Amino acid sequence: MTGPEEATEEATLDVTNAVTNAVTVVVADDHPMWRDAVARDLTDAGFDVVATADDGPSAVNRTLATRPDVLVLDLNLPGLRGGQVCAAIVRAQIPTRVLILSASAEQRDVLEAVKAGATGYLLKSAGREELLDAVRATARGKAVFTPGLAGLVLGEFRRLSVEPLRMDGREVPELTGREAEVLKLVATGMSYKQIGAYLFISHRTVQNHVQNTLNKLQMHNRVELVRFAIARGLAAPT
Repeated sequence: MTGPEEATEEATLDVTNAVTNAVTVVVADDHPMWRDAVARDLTDAGFDVVATADDGPSAVNRTLATRPDVLVLDLNLPGLRGGQVCAAIVRAQIPTRVLILSASAEQRDVLEAVKAGATGYLLKSAGREELLDAVRATARGKAVFTPGLAGLVLGEFRRLSVEPLRMDGREVPELTGREAEVLKLVATGMSYKQIGAYLFISHRTVQNHVQNTLNKLQMHNRVELVRFAIARGLAAPT
């Protein structure tokens, strides 16, 4: 049997592990009451809210500084729109995933965010538990969308997958077997560390393969690579 001292020690370790493994989050919204409410709900549920931001540039800077698991991001921020913030995070190649939390269900806004690199898109009409579940799923790399929006996004990816790939008339260069393998995994939403673990190589080697592929294809970010992978039949959206 476990004595009182051992039980207390085990309980302390459990609490320490829970804190250590808490999902880290940055919340960016220009409405103070809404931003504070979201941050409070996340904190109360055991998430670690490491920063908040009230405009686009602050959202980028604080996300790059803290490198959270998830950035919960409003689309209509002063300074930089949500899509521009997403693109900046993607270019920085940090493991942060972006969950859009917006009042807009407009097709243009949804597709702009996804194409810029957002992992998911949730409407502000979502309930508290739906938000918490969405942040947890986003941290795991799962695409999360408010019901009704997932079909819209999937339809757009299907359109892109059958649309002829155009590279300004240039011949598409051949990729090595490893580059194609890494590209396929990038298109699934896996992080560089996850890809490295899957392929038994370092995440820096994965980054090198991705950068070589970007250079060969004369592309600039992972979003363009995902489109290329789908169009070439290397990956399919799920």
